[in-house]
Amino acid sequence: MSYIPPHLRAAAATPSPSPTAASPSTHHWGVTVKPSTGNLEAVRSLPSPIPRDGAAAAAASFLVPGRRPGADGGLLASQHSRVLSVPEPVFNQWKPSDRVLALSPEQIEEVRLRLNVEVEVSSDSLPSPAPIESFNDMCLHSSIMKDIAFHEYTRPTSIQAQAMPVALSGRDLLGCAETGSGKTAAFTIPMIQHCLAQPPLRHGDGPLALVLAPTRELAQQIEKEVKAFIRSLEALRTAIVVGGTNISEQRSELRAGVHVVVATLGRFIDHLQQGNTSLLRISFVVLDEADKMLDMGFEPQIREVMRNLPRKHQTLLFSATMPVEIEELAQEYLSNPVQTKVGKVSSPAANVCQILEKVAESEKIDHLLALLVDEASQAENFGRAYPLTIVFVDRKSRCEEVAEALVAQGLDAVVLHGGRTQSEREAALHDFRKGSTNILVATDVASRGLDVTGVAHVVNLDLPRTMEDYVHRIGRTGRGGSTGRATSFYIDRDMYLVAQIRKAIADVESGNSVAYATGKIARKKEREAAAAHREARLALSRLSLNGPASINIEDKYRYMLTTASLKKEGAADDAWNE
Repeated sequence: MSYIPPHLRAAAATPSPSPTAASPSTHHWGVTVKPSTGNLEAVRSLPSPIPRDGAAAAAASFLVPGRRPGADGGLLASQHSRVLSVPEPVFNQWKPSDRVLALSPEQIEEVRLRLNVEVEVSSDSLPSPAPIESFNDMCLHSSIMKDIAFHEYTRPTSIQAQAMPVALSGRDLLGCAETGSGKTAAFTIPMIQHCLAQPPLRHGDGPLALVLAPTRELAQQIEKEVKAFIRSLEALRTAIVVGGTNISEQRSELRAGVHVVVATLGRFIDHLQQGNTSLLRISFVVLDEADKMLDMGFEPQIREVMRNLPRKHQTLLFSATMPVEIEELAQEYLSNPVQTKVGKVSSPAANVCQILEKVAESEKIDHLLALLVDEASQAENFGRAYPLTIVFVDRKSRCEEVAEALVAQGLDAVVLHGGRTQSEREAALHDFRKGSTNILVATDVASRGLDVTGVAHVVNLDLPRTMEDYVHRIGRTGRGGSTGRATSFYIDRDMYLVAQIRKAIADVESGNSVAYATGKIARKKEREAAAAHREARLALSRLSLNGPASINIEDKYRYMLTTASLKKEGAADDAWNE
């Protein structure tokens, strides 16, 4: 059923009289679609006509930009006869170089093994395209190749080597790789290639490609990457649609016509409901950090958009983790996808040195100041620039407090949290990226989508609640194959997470695989295990009071680690099995 904004559904659901005469045309919210165009699949038919009252007319603007209700509550008379002729999307039969086409199945598997890539397809699907380790072998548009060379991209990363051929071939993709692995370029480059193959945009057309992201910062990062690869393509236009910015400027940009929209869900749906853009010509869709979008409660909005896309479209779903909710979303909205995993999905980065320090809550800021002032002194003594550092805290007010303390010690620091305006957030990120400010104090709003080159140190002044969030935080350093450092202060209440972190560090150092369950079900199991862990700790405390001598909580760590690990493994297994 075609999309009706939630606040208009009661009116739109009102029964209406059947048409008085049959017609070879099909009507959708007062819009005539001629069957002869062959494009009826672009707009799904309704089981019965929708009344042309004010509510339905306003809802119709979701599909067609510029349509507004008339004074009588119906559509403007000039709109009644508007004919939609939606060009068919083009999915070219892309082929890589002859050298790649000549690879044997054994050679393909050898390349995947070297890239640490795992590929899965359903038994009734065609085999996945082979991974490609050279941009030249991908047979990309000459302008894209020019921009790849300009930005000094030498060879594809592992996720790019496998995901790009899948996307270029027109297949749906479920991609999973750790943060900093190059996922953005893995979908950006095929998306641009796809847009170049489509019929030209006309006045009033909506975009050809849509990228949805959970946060403004990630959307901005994605748009920056898109612009990097359309530098030589003046005719290809993009728009970023996020909250916290001037909606009228976005409206003007969308109505002028753009090929690619990068958006957060709430603001994008606002524009759809206002008739500033439409879904009619979208044939390439990307859900980036889809696990985070589900985590933030955006599942209803995701479904609203996905259910109203044209029938012919290609979907790429990228996630740093693979909870069961993501697998369910993929089953519903992806058609015979190629599932691509790179490395140890859902594991801490092996190239990040992780340090855990037990610090009393009242002494955390003092320890932080001592740590960062010492780093500043060492950098000055050796004639080096102060390393870019992100300090994660658990509250917005804590951000301000910590930043003020750092500035009082003569250190430059800026803050980033949800309470800041968009312009303040952009200014903070600009100063941090350019190195004019070396310390960023942030909440978890910066734990995903923040790709800043050269972040050398991540400090968790307050540990997060889950291992998943911890992995994303420390993933801000050690990106693109470089090394990094993560220092985390913890208190007694963090001991369950500390046990998980220590076990993960030990496994990475010993070469064992590291993975943990993610998503809502896993977090529920994790909370239950953490509660059991706290009960065990209290029981030991009671025993220590009755015994001959007191037992320090650190002395009990070995027992707690064993208990927590066993419970955590059981919870993780249950989560995956469910």
